[in-house]
Amino acid sequence: MQPLLQLIHRHKSGENVGVYSVCSAHPWVLESAIRFAKERDSSVLIEATSNQVNQFGGYTGMQPTDFRTMIWNIADKIGLPHEKVWLGGDHLGPNAWQNRSAQEAMQLSETLIYDYVAAGFRKIHLDCSMSCADDPVPLCDEIVASRAARLCQVAERSWKAHGGERPVYVIGTEVPVPGGAKASMAGMQITSPLAAETTLKIHQHAWQEHGLADVWPRVIGLVVQPGVEFDHHNVEHY
Repeated sequence: MQPLLQLIHRHKSGENVGVYSVCSAHPWVLESAIRFAKERDSSVLIEATSNQVNQFGGYTGMQPTDFRTMIWNIADKIGLPHEKVWLGGDHLGPNAWQNRSAQEAMQLSETLIYDYVAAGFRKIHLDCSMSCADDPVPLCDEIVASRAARLCQVAERSWKAHGGERPVYVIGTEVPVPGGAKASMAGMQITSPLAAETTLKIHQHAWQEHGLADVWPRVIGLVVQPGVEFDHHNVEHY
């Protein structure tokens, strides 16, 4: 079973287990996270965002395979086996190309998703919540879910072409945007149970519409706003 699915199964069975993700491209942060995992004899989940790492290099200058190689080189130096280093993609979708048409941004997003999965990233956050140049603002839940399902199809195609563990998916977006909030945090709204349930139902329907009903059990997480936020100057504490 995929390691993250195993972890969730243990959690649902009553074990006090979980995992946090380290979303950074800074070598000092990454080395600290990997060293901590070795000291605790645990796995570590390391993620890259779509604006950090993409097919054009992102702001780090790295494509997905470059980021993976950097992580593995650090793990080798510290002595943590590769199978204990879990790679994830955060906010994968049109985020980096919001100034383009939806059609162009989604085509670029498909390449992004394909490359991440081909490089061995197995925890994939599908985030199509952002409006593109010719989109309404904000997007309705149905469009967001349909685009996420479309990218899930691409991820599955990449996994089947390259083998390895099956990807698992996270949906939803009610967290700080990549890099932190850029607007006032005064209007932050905690996700309601009804909003969470609605998001789940709409996405599940989109998965069925795109022939992904058998993939839905690998949707392991729903992103919500629990009442914590940050921007360049402030932190809204939980």
